[in-house]
Amino acid sequence: MHKRNFSILAVVFLVSSAASTLPGRFTAHIAAPGTIEGTISYTGTPPKMKPIDMAKEPSCAKQHATPVMTQSVSVRPGNTLEDVVVYVSAGDKGGPASQSVRYDQKGCEYIPHVATMQVNQPLEIYNNDQTSHNIHPMAKVNPEWNKSQPPGSPPLKVTYAKAEFIPVKCNVHPWMHGYFAVLGTSHYSVSDGHGKFSLKGLPPGKYTLTAWQERFGTQTQEVTVTSGQTAKVNFTFKAVPY
Repeated sequence: MHKRNFSILAVVFLVSSAASTLPGRFTAHIAAPGTIEGTISYTGTPPKMKPIDMAKEPSCAKQHATPVMTQSVSVRPGNTLEDVVVYVSAGDKGGPASQSVRYDQKGCEYIPHVATMQVNQPLEIYNNDQTSHNIHPMAKVNPEWNKSQPPGSPPLKVTYAKAEFIPVKCNVHPWMHGYFAVLGTSHYSVSDGHGKFSLKGLPPGKYTLTAWQERFGTQTQEVTVTSGQTAKVNFTFKAVPY
């Protein structure tokens, strides 16, 4: 009896050893996700942003020690650009998003200037000011709406069913402009104050990457992501001074 048990244990040991020493035959290789990162820059002469006069809304004006500038082109050191949306436009199955995106109206500004979200992702719009705002997302693919939001009111809650870049304005304060970037992918990024962006957690494969800037339009590049590696992709926009 003991001899039989010993024989069984020996077989188990041999099979286990073979599995550990022959990974090609007994174990499957698991591909690690990769990353795409890079920098957004420009050539040429960008338009000059202008100071915003908020004198007609003193409660907002006093929140800014120096005048707020328009934001349609946010240039940064080293000829880089901030607020450029970079996203996978082809090759990505994406994934659901449940966490809400927050969009603030504070000091009669939209924060952030460009709010990114997935299709059907909850968006909550807050009024942090002492004055009423009238938020007006001018959608064309999705339904357009226009709602007043008094101070102290609860956040407006909305979702968008289709991908679209939606300009947003306030009908009460005409200098307030922003964008909702509604995307059909879970892999996207917005360039920071150094023009940098990063898209993480991408399965290995081939993708089309698109960069969008509200004044300069879009650019696309093809990129291949390999297991556990970082692919470098840079975009350069041609700036025009008007």
